[in-house]
Amino acid sequence: MDREIPKEVRNKERNKKIIRFSAIGIVGIIGISVLISLLRTGVQKKDLVFSTVDKGTIEVSVSASGKVVPAFEEIINSPINTRIVEVYRKGGDSVDVGTPILKLDLQSTETDYKKLLDEEEMKRYKLDQAKVNSQTKLSDMAMQIKVSEMKLARMKVELRNEQYLDSLGAGTTDKVRQAELSYNTSRLELEQLKQQLAAADLKVLELDLNMFRKGLAEMKRTLDDAQIRSPRKAILTYINNQIGAQIPQGGQVAIISDLSHFKVDGEIADTYGDRVAAGGKAIVKIGSEKLEGIVSSVTPLSKNGVISFSVQLKEDNNKRLRSGLKTDVYVMNAVKEDVLRIANASYYVGRGEYDLFVMTSDDEIVKRKVQLGDSNFEFVEVVSGLNPGDKVVVSDMTNYKNKNKLKVK
Repeated sequence: MDREIPKEVRNKERNKKIIRFSAIGIVGIIGISVLISLLRTGVQKKDLVFSTVDKGTIEVSVSASGKVVPAFEEIINSPINTRIVEVYRKGGDSVDVGTPILKLDLQSTETDYKKLLDEEEMKRYKLDQAKVNSQTKLSDMAMQIKVSEMKLARMKVELRNEQYLDSLGAGTTDKVRQAELSYNTSRLELEQLKQQLAAADLKVLELDLNMFRKGLAEMKRTLDDAQIRSPRKAILTYINNQIGAQIPQGGQVAIISDLSHFKVDGEIADTYGDRVAAGGKAIVKIGSEKLEGIVSSVTPLSKNGVISFSVQLKEDNNKRLRSGLKTDVYVMNAVKEDVLRIANASYYVGRGEYDLFVMTSDDEIVKRKVQLGDSNFEFVEVVSGLNPGDKVVVSDMTNYKNKNKLKVK
């Protein structure tokens, strides 16, 4: 006969089953949670770069590309059509003022110059001969003037006598008029002789000779320039060393540069042309080095969609500067104070809306829509979406653009 199980025993067995099933459920939940946590996409904290949002000043700038060039560079051109006869220097040589660089064929030019010297001598001889002949003529004219002056004085006396006789009734009006006519005629003849004397001073011949001598001096200057010498102390950065090569007038034969001082030639899209002006502050970045400068000049016209400008550096002899080196140039054009800002990095490509990851806990970052404004090479203005103290990821997150939340490992 079956015996009834006591109630305490039945309750005890039931409690054991409840505890057993509860434990299994808890372990299952924990396991599922751990599995979900393990499956969730994560990122290594050491691979992230954070920037903390703060308030401060931003000197707004526009970025441009730049190239380091010598602060001084002079192109030496041939002043005549000629050919290269000898080369005395090579690229990279240091040259001083007057140092011969190369020799051009000047034979035909020197021959032309000598012909002009002979022509000048002939013109000068003709002028001297004309002066001698003119001196005799001038002496004759001077004598004629004296005779005319005496004749005019006599006629003046005769005119006064006729006028006096006419006033007494002893003369006639016709005689007075005749005397006046003779007097006036002689006076005009005298004035004409004086004008001829003034005009006969060989000014035309002298002017012709002076003009010829100016042309001769220009020829001499061209001949001197054809003696290719360094105009100053510098480095010879280019030379046409092809002996026998034909060089047209104005053709480049050498370039000398001062490689101890540099400037930066920049280019920027013409849409930002109104933000670049002479006198504006500029920062030139060479790697991690930041060099201050001033915009010294801006080209007035756009070419192929870009505007060119030059930056004069305060430290133009910095050891990092090398001719031809590519740089980033930031031209300041405004100042914004007391604005929210974060560090500038590759994520920023201009004003607009961005999806940035913001740290919410020690092991999680969440995507947030953020409105960004102006920038400079250090900071970006935060218009909305972030608060002071927020830690924002500013490193490249392209691989996680489809994720809204990431675990930080």
